[in-house]
Amino acid sequence: MTLPDIRIETERLLLRLPQAEDFDRFAELVGDPVAARYIGGHLPRGAAWRKFLQQPGAWAIQGFGMFSFIDRDSGRWLGQGGPWRPDGWPGNEIGYMLHPDAWGKGYATEGLAAAIDWALGHLDWNEFIHCIAPENTASQNVARRLGSTYRGEGRLPPPFHEAPCGIWGQTRAQWLARKEGGR
Repeated sequence: MTLPDIRIETERLLLRLPQAEDFDRFAELVGDPVAARYIGGHLPRGAAWRKFLQQPGAWAIQGFGMFSFIDRDSGRWLGQGGPWRPDGWPGNEIGYMLHPDAWGKGYATEGLAAAIDWALGHLDWNEFIHCIAPENTASQNVARRLGSTYRGEGRLPPPFHEAPCGIWGQTRAQWLARKEGGR
């Protein structure tokens, strides 16, 4: 099976499908207990490899998944983000995770805006959500910058069913109206 060759450029980022060379930085991210606390928890390298394969697998089976966020100037993997819908998930998610050295620089908002445009242009989604831990104020701020609002508590499927989860989101119409208004 051949995966699509999608490349989306923003001012500072290249969004593309995950590639094997992204793994070392991904393993650093999920291997950091602080960085991984809201994305399923710290993983050793072997488990990180299995988690890394989720996104190429999603692209192969569902026809979509998260994009790798690549710094256009350096070629460095900064994180991943985009459409995500595992079995039992509470909705069509636009999610993300960033390497700690990419935090606080606006990469999440920039990359996710492009990923949302792609998802709404290519998938039959009328709304999207972000599943965010109640104490993860940084991701809540990203959701707000994207125009999403808090919708209430949600529940993730096992094995994450006991973790508190706030559902943030918006409709396609809200996203498009905001874009037309100049964000």
